[in-house]
Amino acid sequence: MPTYLSDIIDVYIVREHAHSPRCEFLQMRRGESPLRSTWQPLMGHIEADETAIAAALREMQEEVGLRAGDAALHELLALEQVHPFFLAELDAIVFSPRFVALVDSDWEPTLNDEHDAHRWVAPETIDSSFMWPGQRAACAEILSILTPGNISREHLRISLG
Repeated sequence: MPTYLSDIIDVYIVREHAHSPRCEFLQMRRGESPLRSTWQPLMGHIEADETAIAAALREMQEEVGLRAGDAALHELLALEQVHPFFLAELDAIVFSPRFVALVDSDWEPTLNDEHDAHRWVAPETIDSSFMWPGQRAACAEILSILTPGNISREHLRISLG
């Protein structure tokens, strides 16, 4: 019987443009294995003494230089959908909590050595830019949450104070 794990988080960093419905998703190119040379959202492992939220905040600081108190970080939201996926090499089903960090329209990441490049992806290119079906589903959920008048946004917001 497979093992069930919850030790990986995803953070989708999204730039919202003021007075415009336009937004962009950050992707970073992995510089090392696994997934070397693939474009991914921010991903990381939950450490033994951490909550998923604490891991998301730590990984944002480590991988892109974004801290909870930074003025460029407008909101952190928990996505409702937790993504399950199977890792054959571990014979494990992983449940990955997901988050979206909304940042200033001119914010740029400071990448650590895990990544060798970054790019901003427009919503209309999600299907060709994100390699995993679960990532594309997360982007669709984010776009739904960001739709004006969506009543779930306030309930998904994580306090950063």
